[in-house]
Amino acid sequence: MSDERARRVGHNEALFRQVNERIEELSEAFATVSETFTVVCECGELSCTDHIDVPPAVHERTRQNPTRFVVKSGHEVPDIEHIVEADDDYCVVEKEPPEAKRVADETDPRS
Repeated sequence: MSDERARRVGHNEALFRQVNERIEELSEAFATVSETFTVVCECGELSCTDHIDVPPAVHERTRQNPTRFVVKSGHEVPDIEHIVEADDDYCVVEKEPPEAKRVADETDPRS
């Protein structure tokens, strides 16, 4: 895996993470919090706009670590990340290469 590819994938995932942070804020503001929270897949494929229903606790747990992202099952990139939590519809993945981790840290909307 090249550093450039890891950086590009990291930026793509960071973009979707920011979208999901905004969706969460809007859901809370309008009191639409329920058993699941619909997010946009945070995979590295910029053209992916798949939606995933995840429990709010999973989303919050994922956001506690800036190198973790929620992706649709099957959208993980094994040479960049490993699965730390999985369900039928989604996986929580964690970045591995230093360049991917750096981009994830630098683009974390909660830091």
